[in-house]
Amino acid sequence: MNIRTILMSLVIMAAAATAPLAPARAQGNLFTPAVFVNDRVITRYEIEQNRLFLGLLRQPGNIDELAVERLIEDRLRFDAAAALGISASEEEIIAGMTEFAGRANLTLEEFIQVLARAGVAPETFRSFVEAGLLWRQVVRARFGPRAQITDAEIDRALALASRQSGVQVLLSEIVLPANNPTAQAEAERVAQRLAGQNLSEGAFAAEARARSVSPSRGRGGRLDWLPLGNLPPPVAAQVIGLAPGQVSQPYPVSGAIVLFLLRDLRETGLPEEQALSVEWAEYAVADMAEARRIKGEVDTCDDLYGIALNKPEDRLVRETRALAEVPQSVAMELAQLDDNEVSAEFSRGGQPLLLMLCGRTYELPEGEGPSREEIRNRLISQRLASYADGYLAELRADATIRMQ
Repeated sequence: MNIRTILMSLVIMAAAATAPLAPARAQGNLFTPAVFVNDRVITRYEIEQNRLFLGLLRQPGNIDELAVERLIEDRLRFDAAAALGISASEEEIIAGMTEFAGRANLTLEEFIQVLARAGVAPETFRSFVEAGLLWRQVVRARFGPRAQITDAEIDRALALASRQSGVQVLLSEIVLPANNPTAQAEAERVAQRLAGQNLSEGAFAAEARARSVSPSRGRGGRLDWLPLGNLPPPVAAQVIGLAPGQVSQPYPVSGAIVLFLLRDLRETGLPEEQALSVEWAEYAVADMAEARRIKGEVDTCDDLYGIALNKPEDRLVRETRALAEVPQSVAMELAQLDDNEVSAEFSRGGQPLLLMLCGRTYELPEGEGPSREEIRNRLISQRLASYADGYLAELRADATIRMQ
């Protein structure tokens, strides 16, 4: 979450303070159970609170669904922490809340006041922060020893960071759906069978056509040549270690598991700039036909403001983030785009989106580059994030979740 996003949200918060109550709020009985996660209860009040909170944070997708999903995952995070005897002190929670508020250049008290005007209780914000704090401790406790980085891995990362010669990769992908326990179990079974294998391009393409839910499915999962620096750092780190014809380890993203086949790799012989951040726009559409129509009407990201004129404000979201902080499924789609190029075949959480790359910010190769310690910390963070995604998916697959 960047400062710009939160500050933009303040406008919505002010409107929300004077807007009519949402239908769910007016219906009463908000404290009745709506979802059971193992032995824990999620009430309708909590769902409504999270719907408001995530809406204020400009989370893309279906806010009603996201509110439920976030609460389910947070229950699993709290359970995992309790099982390991992990807790967060009052000082740690307050510090976390203060840091979050500071991203909008607000004190904690000011941030809570703004939330209150929009109908969001302090307890909702507190729970959001506490779940994140506990989960980071859980991940470090469970996977810290497995996330250690060797000197050889640092050497390879430094070589890539120096960009002595540009590297491009030719990949194929399989995106396995994992948006419910049954699909998750099947995706893990397929991923375990294929990961690390040496497959012909034809064999991998057959698997992609049969199982993948990516738009590349019709092409057998084939992607065009991509600069290695465009890829999300965890993907780039995996891909560079593959031999042509080898399948990567599973790469978890929201609601899916991704596998890559390295078809070829080449060096351009030219210094390559290192992408530091990307700016992109997401425009919510009714279906892919609308996305394809709009694609033919826009030349730059600024043109989307005209398309969004007089439409609900949350239909168009424009963000700038460090490459490592871009949502993984979005980062993979953006990696295939040039500046002001559009993807009209992307969806997230069931919501079709027109995705447009506004531009990349680069670091020139003449810079000194990161230190070995910085590289080590970055690789550890990437590895822990991958473990965390997989572990949360595992907890969800093993949980008993009932909707009322």
